Parts: sequence; C-alpha cells; structure tokens
Amino acid sequence: MKRIHALFCALMAMLPLAAGCSRTPEEDDGRLHVVATVFPAYDFARAAGGELADVELLLPPGTESHSYEPTPADILAVQECDLFLYLGGESDTWVDTILESVEMKGETLRMVDCVPLLEEETVEGMESYEDGHDHDHDHGLGEVVGYDEHVWTAPRNAAAITRAVGEALGEIDPANAGAYATNAEAYASEIDELDRRFTDFFAGAGDRTMVFGDRFPLRYFAEEFDIHYYAAFPGCSTQTEPSAATIAFLTDKVRREHIPTVWYIEFSNHLVADSIAEAAGVQTAMFHTCHNISPDDLAAGATYVSLMERNLETLREYL
Repeated sequence: MKRIHALFCALMAMLPLAAGCSRTPEEDDGRLHVVATVFPAYDFARAAGGELADVELLLPPGTESHSYEPTPADILAVQECDLFLYLGGESDTWVDTILESVEMKGETLRMVDCVPLLEEETVEGMESYEDGHDHDHDHGLGEVVGYDEHVWTAPRNAAAITRAVGEALGEIDPANAGAYATNAEAYASEIDELDRRFTDFFAGAGDRTMVFGDRFPLRYFAEEFDIHYYAAFPGCSTQTEPSAATIAFLTDKVRREHIPTVWYIEFSNHLVADSIAEAAGVQTAMFHTCHNISPDDLAAGATYVSLMERNLETLREYL
C-alpha cells in the first residue's frame, strides 16, 4: 500500500503535464463519458450505453491486470468521467487512493457491489496465499483469504452487473434512462441465454472436475455450475512457480481421476500446465476469464458473450 501511495503522489505532481489529455468543451459530443478499469466492466457499459456513451478501458489490452499502475492521464480520466466502473477488489486497490484524493466529477460503481460475494479459497494441493496481501497470518486449506473479486465469471452475475450499469447510466442521464435500460436488458438477455447453454452443457457433462495448472480466478463460474476444481494458485496470486509438491499433487490427481485436460488462463505462459500435462500424458486447453483481452480481440470487436461462447466450445471439445 505504501508503494501505491508513493506512486500516486508522484502521479498527482505530474497531473498538470497531462491536462491536455482531457476532453475540452469543444470536444464534448453530449455523450456520457464512462471509464472502466477492466474489460468486463468496459463491455457491459459499452452495451448498456450504446450510442449515448463514450466508454474508455483503462487496462491496456494484453497486460496483466494485477500489476497495472495508473498514469497521470488515467487519473484525469477517472476524475472527470461521468461514471467510473471498477472491481472493488485487491487488483485495483489503487482506486481507493485516487478516490480519496481527488474531487470526482461523476459517479462510481463497484462490480462487487452488484452481486453476492464468495470468499476466495485455498483448495487441496494449492499453493498457500503468498506474502504481499494485507493479511496478518498464513492461510491453510479451506481458510478465508478475502472475497473473490472475479464476480463476472458467472454468467448470471454478468447479466446482473449489466443491468446495474444500465440503471446507473439512467440515473446520471434521466432523459435517456429508457434507452439505457433497453440496451442493458438486451445484452443481459444474451448473457442469460448463454447461461442456459452452459447449464445444458454441464447437465450432460458427467464428471465436472477441472485441473488448472495456473491461477484460478473462476470461483463464481465453478460455484454456479457445480464444478469441482484443483489449481496451482488462488485467483489473485502473483506467484508463477509452484512447489514440487503442488506439481506432484496435480499430476497425480490428473492421472488417478483420468482427467483428460489441464487448463490454463489467458496471457499465461502455461508452462506449469504444460509440465503437468506432459507428465500425466494428457492435453492442455485455455479458458478465457475475460479479465482482459488481446489487442487483436479488442480490434475484432470481442465481447464478454463471444469470449464465453468460445469457452463453451472449448469445454465441449476438451472437458
């Protein structure tokens, strides 16, 4: 936290240099300016706002969200926007420092406030929660290490957040509240349909055990669809090298339970998953958590729905 505060102070000193990055009255086109920290919030706001909102994504495409540090231009964008959307979890603790120190022009909405929260957990075989989090003791199997912030990974949560974003936009711009509500409901209905397709798939899937040779930021997805999972690290871990004991445990689990695939997440080097899969003689596959997307996907118009549809097809092939 001290490092974040020091960074923030340095950035605040540089704000005058970045003033030219903000929109001038001449550039104002009458649309709401929405700033989102991560891709899911960006996508939900983009759908709900439609032509009435200009939505900006702070997290650069293709970068790791947990190591993101705001620039002076980012701070100005947050300060001056009409609606600021953020997670409210450990990966964006820098937000609290900004919100406590600047005078916000607009409103804020935390994704974690839109749905019921689950506790991040340490399951059997998983590396213990590492140092660097604001907890004062080590955590063992099954202990609570804070709320899991990856709320959007369950489609039903994504639909609820989309509707909440539409409502927030309508409160800021009452004259167009009906349009925001209609847009949000249309996209939320797409997500609801996707949710039904996942439900139908898992109803006939038999064994729902998944092994991730990676972080596991899919607690909400696993909870919704009753998936039994094992993983190398918790969802917000910054570790990249598991112990020999963790590798051995996951490899043995794959062998003994005849699990056909070891999974990894986007932007992972998937070396851990490859190692486990090679030792167990199985294949690997990627599950996209939608936390961030590649520049190519962004340019191609990828959405939460399209990425999750891709996940569904991958599950059909590899689970």
